[in-house]
Amino acid sequence: QLVESGGGLVQPGGSLRLSCVVSGFTLDVWTIGWFRQAPGKEREGVSCITSSMSDSKTYYTDSVKGRFAVSKDDLNNMVYLQMNSLKPKDTAVYYCAEGRVASLADIAYDYWGQGTQVTVAS
Repeated sequence: QLVESGGGLVQPGGSLRLSCVVSGFTLDVWTIGWFRQAPGKEREGVSCITSSMSDSKTYYTDSVKGRFAVSKDDLNNMVYLQMNSLKPKDTAVYYCAEGRVASLADIAYDYWGQGTQVTVAS
């Protein structure tokens, strides 16, 4: 099970940190991805962090590089997405998901959270 939190309304240029609580499997083995879906658009892979066994490598889609940072706390089974310099185009429902490989394609992920809304507006 995955449960996201931390979404909300923020002004352009602001920051939010999303959290994903993971239960039922360990971050030692699985990759966690962050995805987003804006109204009328397809779901987009934002970032992922691989398992500790795979050195916890991080990946980002081009549009968020330098602004977003993914991290995890294996001991507490938490994954975070720090989002800085937010833009209106970042507005979407954000999801975390569990997968087996490092990928920003949603087909690579088996289990999904319910999502948390992020709205960037002045």
